[in-house]
Amino acid sequence: MSTYVYGITHAGLPRLPAALAGVGDPPRAVRVLRAGGVAAVVSDCPEGLRPTRRALFAHQRVLSSVSGAATVLPLRFGSVAPDDRAVRALLTGRSGPLREQLELVAGRVEFTVRGMHLEDVLLRGVVARDPEIQRLDAAARASGGGTYTERRRLGELLAEAVEAQTGRDVAAVRDGLAPLAAACRTGPGGGGLALHLAFLVDRDRAADFLTTVPRLQERLPHLELGVNGPLPPYGFAGTAGFAGLFASAGSRPLAAA
Repeated sequence: MSTYVYGITHAGLPRLPAALAGVGDPPRAVRVLRAGGVAAVVSDCPEGLRPTRRALFAHQRVLSSVSGAATVLPLRFGSVAPDDRAVRALLTGRSGPLREQLELVAGRVEFTVRGMHLEDVLLRGVVARDPEIQRLDAAARASGGGTYTERRRLGELLAEAVEAQTGRDVAAVRDGLAPLAAACRTGPGGGGLALHLAFLVDRDRAADFLTTVPRLQERLPHLELGVNGPLPPYGFAGTAGFAGLFASAGSRPLAAA
């Protein structure tokens, strides 16, 4: 049977809770494989496992339980190795880089900050700051839309201004929160996001981080900020290429539902 891997931690991980159960129906028992001075938190991987809500919650529950007792490098849902032997071989072969990565995230958690523009507020600010946009906008309103050339130029200027404002917003949020973080990474965009940033934060600075986000929001009224965390450091566990370790060892990534 293949081996499902939740995360990587130090070999000295304390005993796991006896009732801790992982993915599957019925849930598979969670165990620890040790090799090379590091350890992997694993369970048997049931056939046909899919990324359902129940399975994703089970994956996160195991990681949350482990991270409460030790530093952990969380792996994404669907990290599967052929068997326990393959996991131990991987731990032995990459023990040095894995220990370095564990040191980086030790005592730290991840926060993700996402921002979306409030379009009406954003555009009012853009128009107010640019005389040429004001002129073209006024001409368009006065003449029922303006000429094709005027409409095209207005659209170009608005797009450029919004892009420039987005860059300033990313910099403002990053610079405002970076002093509270050990590291910062840019997350994936899309979905109308103006910004998506991940921060690696010392646990004892987490409260300061959370209170700083609303203060940034007050300074950026055209931007709606949301923060998620504290979380296991997903965005930083993979910065040295660890997210693909089990694929390189012959794992079979699970297909999306």
